[in-house]
Amino acid sequence: MTSPRIALIHALKHSIAPIEAAFAKAWPEARLMNLLDDSLSSDLARDGKLNDAMTERFLALGHYAAATGADAILFTCSAFGPCIEAVARAQAPMPVLKPNEAMIERAVTMGQRIGLLSTFAPTLASMPPEFPPAVQVVPKLAEGALAALDRGDRARHDRLIVEASHDLRDCDVIALAQFSIAATAPLVAEATGRPVVTTPDSAVEKLMKLLAAKA
Repeated sequence: MTSPRIALIHALKHSIAPIEAAFAKAWPEARLMNLLDDSLSSDLARDGKLNDAMTERFLALGHYAAATGADAILFTCSAFGPCIEAVARAQAPMPVLKPNEAMIERAVTMGQRIGLLSTFAPTLASMPPEFPPAVQVVPKLAEGALAALDRGDRARHDRLIVEASHDLRDCDVIALAQFSIAATAPLVAEATGRPVVTTPDSAVEKLMKLLAAKA
Protein backbone atom coordinates (compact mmCIF):
# COMPACT_ATOMS: atom_id res chain seq x y z
CA MET A 1 0.00 0.00 0.00
CA THR A 2 1.40 3.42 -0.94
CA SER A 3 1.66 6.03 1.78
CA PRO A 4 -1.76 7.67 1.90
CA ARG A 5 -2.16 11.38 2.48
CA ILE A 6 -4.40 12.08 5.48
CA ALA A 7 -5.80 15.57 6.02
CA LEU A 8 -6.21 16.37 9.71
CA ILE A 9 -8.57 19.27 10.37
CA HIS A 10 -8.44 20.88 13.81
CA ALA A 11 -10.48 23.46 15.74
CA LEU A 12 -8.09 23.40 18.72
CA LYS A 13 -4.32 23.65 18.43
CA HIS A 14 -4.06 21.21 21.36
CA SER A 15 -5.39 18.42 19.11
CA ILE A 16 -2.41 18.36 16.76
CA ALA A 17 0.23 16.73 18.98
CA PRO A 18 -1.96 13.81 20.22
CA ILE A 19 -3.06 12.72 16.75
CA GLU A 20 0.45 13.07 15.34
CA ALA A 21 1.68 10.91 18.22
CA ALA A 22 -0.99 8.27 17.51
CA PHE A 23 0.01 8.12 13.84
CA ALA A 24 3.72 7.98 14.72
CA LYS A 25 3.05 4.97 16.94
CA ALA A 26 0.58 3.00 14.79
CA TRP A 27 1.02 4.21 11.21
CA PRO A 28 4.21 6.20 10.67
CA GLU A 29 4.02 5.69 6.89
CA ALA A 30 0.93 7.89 6.53
CA ARG A 31 1.62 11.38 5.15
CA LEU A 32 -0.14 13.94 7.32
CA MET A 33 -1.26 17.47 6.60
CA ASN A 34 -2.61 19.69 9.36
CA LEU A 35 -5.28 22.34 8.83
CA LEU A 36 -5.99 24.46 11.91
CA ASP A 37 -8.76 27.03 12.29
CA ASP A 38 -8.93 27.71 16.01
CA SER A 39 -11.67 30.31 15.49
CA LEU A 40 -14.08 27.40 14.86
CA SER A 41 -14.16 26.47 18.55
CA SER A 42 -14.25 30.05 19.85
CA ASP A 43 -17.05 30.95 17.41
CA LEU A 44 -19.05 27.88 18.46
CA ALA A 45 -18.56 28.73 22.14
CA ARG A 46 -19.76 32.29 21.39
CA ASP A 47 -22.79 31.28 19.26
CA GLY A 48 -23.77 28.37 21.47
CA LYS A 49 -24.96 26.26 18.54
CA LEU A 50 -24.00 25.03 15.09
CA ASN A 51 -25.47 27.01 12.18
CA ASP A 52 -25.45 27.04 8.38
CA ALA A 53 -22.50 29.41 8.26
CA MET A 54 -20.43 26.96 10.32
CA THR A 55 -21.42 24.08 8.03
CA GLU A 56 -20.30 26.14 5.01
CA ARG A 57 -16.92 26.70 6.66
CA PHE A 58 -16.53 22.95 7.19
CA LEU A 59 -17.51 22.23 3.57
CA ALA A 60 -14.86 24.71 2.43
CA LEU A 61 -12.20 23.03 4.61
CA GLY A 62 -13.20 19.60 3.26
CA HIS A 63 -13.06 20.87 -0.31
CA TYR A 64 -9.62 22.38 0.25
CA ALA A 65 -8.31 19.15 1.81
CA ALA A 66 -9.65 17.08 -1.09
CA ALA A 67 -8.11 19.48 -3.60
CA THR A 68 -4.66 18.91 -2.09
CA GLY A 69 -4.96 15.20 -2.96
CA ALA A 70 -5.95 13.83 0.43
CA ASP A 71 -6.97 10.15 0.52
CA ALA A 72 -8.96 10.64 3.71
CA ILE A 73 -10.00 13.39 6.11
CA LEU A 74 -10.03 13.13 9.88
CA PHE A 75 -11.62 15.92 11.88
CA THR A 76 -10.24 16.16 15.41
CA CYS A 77 -12.86 18.54 16.83
CA SER A 78 -15.58 16.69 18.68
CA ALA A 79 -18.33 19.33 18.92
CA PHE A 80 -19.10 19.62 15.20
CA GLY A 81 -20.72 16.29 14.28
CA PRO A 82 -23.44 17.53 11.87
CA CYS A 83 -20.94 19.78 10.03
CA ILE A 84 -18.59 16.82 9.56
CA GLU A 85 -21.45 14.64 8.31
CA ALA A 86 -22.11 17.30 5.65
CA VAL A 87 -18.46 17.08 4.55
CA ALA A 88 -18.67 13.26 4.44
CA ARG A 89 -21.68 13.49 2.11
CA ALA A 90 -19.97 16.10 -0.08
CA GLN A 91 -16.68 14.17 -0.38
CA ALA A 92 -18.06 10.61 -0.67
CA PRO A 93 -16.70 8.05 -1.31
CA MET A 94 -13.55 9.45 0.34
CA PRO A 95 -13.34 8.36 4.00
CA VAL A 96 -14.25 11.34 6.19
CA LEU A 97 -14.16 10.54 9.90
CA LYS A 98 -15.68 12.30 12.84
CA PRO A 99 -13.15 12.31 15.66
CA ASN A 100 -15.28 10.16 17.92
CA GLU A 101 -16.87 7.57 15.68
CA ALA A 102 -14.12 4.97 15.93
CA MET A 103 -13.83 5.41 19.70
CA ILE A 104 -17.61 5.10 20.11
CA GLU A 105 -17.59 1.88 18.08
CA ARG A 106 -14.92 0.53 20.41
CA ALA A 107 -16.49 1.78 23.66
CA VAL A 108 -19.89 0.17 23.03
CA THR A 109 -18.24 -3.24 22.76
CA MET A 110 -16.87 -2.77 26.30
CA GLY A 111 -19.99 -2.03 28.33
CA GLN A 112 -23.46 -0.53 28.63
CA ARG A 113 -22.66 2.44 30.87
CA ILE A 114 -20.12 4.74 29.27
CA GLY A 115 -18.56 7.72 31.02
CA LEU A 116 -17.91 10.61 28.64
CA LEU A 117 -15.26 12.99 29.92
CA SER A 118 -14.65 16.33 28.24
CA THR A 119 -13.06 19.73 28.85
CA PHE A 120 -15.22 21.56 26.25
CA ALA A 121 -18.89 21.91 27.22
CA PRO A 122 -20.36 21.95 23.66
CA THR A 123 -18.92 18.46 23.13
CA LEU A 124 -21.13 17.09 25.90
CA ALA A 125 -24.16 18.46 24.06
CA SER A 126 -23.26 17.27 20.56
CA MET A 127 -21.62 13.91 21.23
CA PRO A 128 -24.02 11.74 23.31
CA PRO A 129 -26.52 11.41 20.40
CA GLU A 130 -23.70 9.78 18.38
CA PHE A 131 -23.83 6.77 20.72
CA PRO A 132 -26.34 3.98 20.03
CA PRO A 133 -29.56 4.44 22.06
CA ALA A 134 -29.07 1.10 23.84
CA VAL A 135 -26.15 2.40 25.92
CA GLN A 136 -26.23 4.85 28.79
CA VAL A 137 -23.88 7.82 28.40
CA VAL A 138 -22.81 9.63 31.59
CA PRO A 139 -21.41 13.04 30.59
CA LYS A 140 -18.86 14.80 32.78
CA LEU A 141 -17.18 18.17 32.26
CA ALA A 142 -13.72 18.77 33.70
CA GLU A 143 -14.40 22.41 34.44
CA GLY A 144 -11.50 24.81 34.04
CA ALA A 145 -9.20 22.23 32.47
CA LEU A 146 -9.24 23.68 28.94
CA ALA A 147 -8.58 27.20 30.26
CA ALA A 148 -5.61 25.81 32.19
CA LEU A 149 -4.26 24.16 29.04
CA ASP A 150 -4.71 27.41 27.10
CA ARG A 151 -2.57 29.11 29.75
CA GLY A 152 0.08 26.43 29.32
CA ASP A 153 -0.61 24.83 32.72
CA ARG A 154 -0.75 21.19 31.69
CA ALA A 155 -0.32 19.93 35.27
CA ARG A 156 -3.51 21.71 36.41
CA HIS A 157 -5.30 20.56 33.22
CA ASP A 158 -4.42 16.94 33.95
CA ARG A 159 -5.29 17.24 37.65
CA LEU A 160 -8.77 18.67 36.92
CA ILE A 161 -9.45 15.84 34.46
CA VAL A 162 -8.42 13.21 37.01
CA GLU A 163 -10.58 14.86 39.69
CA ALA A 164 -13.60 14.93 37.35
CA SER A 165 -13.06 11.28 36.42
CA HIS A 166 -13.77 10.19 40.01
CA ASP A 167 -17.48 10.73 39.30
CA LEU A 168 -17.32 8.10 36.54
CA ARG A 169 -16.04 5.22 38.66
CA ASP A 170 -19.36 3.37 38.38
CA CYS A 171 -19.15 3.25 34.55
CA ASP A 172 -18.07 0.19 32.56
CA VAL A 173 -15.66 2.20 30.43
CA ILE A 174 -14.57 5.85 30.23
CA ALA A 175 -14.34 7.57 26.85
CA LEU A 176 -12.13 10.66 26.62
CA ALA A 177 -14.10 12.93 24.33
CA GLN A 178 -11.29 15.02 22.86
CA PHE A 179 -7.94 14.55 21.21
CA SER A 180 -6.52 17.21 23.52
CA ILE A 181 -7.09 15.03 26.63
CA ALA A 182 -5.99 11.67 25.21
CA ALA A 183 -2.63 11.81 26.99
CA THR A 184 -4.41 11.68 30.36
CA ALA A 185 -5.76 8.17 29.66
CA PRO A 186 -3.25 6.36 31.94
CA LEU A 187 -3.96 8.82 34.79
CA VAL A 188 -7.74 8.41 34.43
CA ALA A 189 -7.43 4.62 34.29
CA GLU A 190 -5.34 4.66 37.47
CA ALA A 191 -7.70 7.06 39.28
CA THR A 192 -10.88 5.16 38.40
CA GLY A 193 -9.82 1.55 37.91
CA ARG A 194 -11.88 1.55 34.70
CA PRO A 195 -10.77 0.85 31.12
CA VAL A 196 -10.27 4.08 29.12
CA VAL A 197 -10.65 4.61 25.37
CA THR A 198 -9.26 7.60 23.46
CA THR A 199 -10.12 9.22 20.16
CA PRO A 200 -6.70 9.37 18.41
CA ASP A 201 -5.74 5.69 18.74
CA SER A 202 -9.21 4.50 17.69
CA ALA A 203 -9.33 6.89 14.72
CA VAL A 204 -5.93 5.86 13.35
CA GLU A 205 -6.88 2.19 13.64
CA LYS A 206 -10.14 2.78 11.74
CA LEU A 207 -8.46 4.82 8.99
CA MET A 208 -5.87 2.07 8.49
CA LYS A 209 -8.66 -0.46 8.00
CA LEU A 210 -10.68 1.77 5.67
CA LEU A 211 -7.72 2.66 3.44
CA ALA A 212 -6.40 -0.92 3.44
CA ALA A 213 -9.82 -2.03 2.19
CA LYS A 214 -9.67 0.62 -0.52
CA ALA A 215 -6.11 -0.14 -1.62
